[in-house]
Amino acid sequence: MYIPEDQNFCPYMREDIDVDTRQQNQNLCSQFANILGAKVTESKPRSCSVERDRENLRITIMGKPLTTVVKAEFSYQSLDASGRALNVGEVAVLQEEVNRFITVLRRNGIDVTAIHNHWLYDTPKLIYVHLQSIERPLEFARKVAEALRVLR
Repeated sequence: MYIPEDQNFCPYMREDIDVDTRQQNQNLCSQFANILGAKVTESKPRSCSVERDRENLRITIMGKPLTTVVKAEFSYQSLDASGRALNVGEVAVLQEEVNRFITVLRRNGIDVTAIHNHWLYDTPKLIYVHLQSIERPLEFARKVAEALRVLR
């Protein structure tokens, strides 16, 4: 194992990404989160992850309250020089919200890649919708934000 003279050296820090690039990504990540009404959970060069709570949902599983907050998670990854990235998301929606939600996503050109449940005997019934696109992250965020407005 190489131990450099400089004890502040971190082999996992990418030196090929300059400070301006890091700052641009932090700004982009913040805008991405704001459009989605979310908070940043991770911001790295060329990628960003955010989450949004669905605190208004009161779910029980097998009659017991689910005490963790149900979340929607979104990220962009592999941001390229043209500003396009892989954008992905997973959103917990109520069963009765699924059709309205995916209709808006599809109308906006967002691919719906999976629709499934996580739990058995949950009330009300939660369905998880996975989505993806390759485009500019802020375009993706605006499209998804429109779909999120149909949720209660």
